[in-house]
Amino acid sequence: LGRAVHAHVPPVALAFFRWAGAFLIVVGFAVPHLRREWPVLLRHWRMLLLLSAVGIAAFNTLVYIGLGATTAINALLLQSALPVLIILFSYLLFGERTGVLALCGIGVSLAGVVTILTGGHPLAIVALVPNAGDVLVFLAVTSYALYSALLRRRPAVHALSFLAVTFGLGAAMLLPFWLWELSTGAVMRLDRTTLLSIGYVAVFPSVLAYFCYNRGVQLIGANRAGQFIHLMPVCGSLLAVLILGEAFRPFHAVGMALCFAGIVLATRGRA
Repeated sequence: LGRAVHAHVPPVALAFFRWAGAFLIVVGFAVPHLRREWPVLLRHWRMLLLLSAVGIAAFNTLVYIGLGATTAINALLLQSALPVLIILFSYLLFGERTGVLALCGIGVSLAGVVTILTGGHPLAIVALVPNAGDVLVFLAVTSYALYSALLRRRPAVHALSFLAVTFGLGAAMLLPFWLWELSTGAVMRLDRTTLLSIGYVAVFPSVLAYFCYNRGVQLIGANRAGQFIHLMPVCGSLLAVLILGEAFRPFHAVGMALCFAGIVLATRGRA
């Protein structure tokens, strides 16, 4: 969606209203928990600011800006580096090591990602030309990997409290950048496309996805949870078949099988 509407909704505006909208959705449910847990949240304000900066404000904004200068395929390939970067940050920050089986699983699922995104011709990846947009997407991926690794240091508060605070702080951090974007003449059109786009990104990849991902990391750790990032092109391919009427081809089946096999290996290995 970020790639599809980049010419219609300015990137910083999409990011700002995404998180502002997500905050408004969550905060009403979070108020009772926020009142009870406010002292804990205040004690951990530095970590909350850091998590909000790297996981909320920076990640999606850099992706949206980068998608204006690169292709969705390039962006998805770069996002496929997330599991490796999460493992790297977990090791650098906390000394957490990853087993050989888990590393093999990452390699297998990454091969599945490449198979899907290159249409069954993995060698086509060498023809992809990097550009400035790719650099921004890679910075975004690095930022989210750091967020994933640091989630173990999140304060022990209710999930809704954590979402409300990080969403609100992330939106506040983006506000001056959105105002700057407005001053450059990048005005968002208030029409059906804009409202549906913001509504979608506020509800599904924000509230629901972050709620599930944060809980998943809490239960099984960042390294194991990160392996499921490789399901993004799998889900994207299935949605393209179901919604856009695209054909399901043999390379889709091969790529999906590799992704699932890699995830099984990675989650069974020590991660």
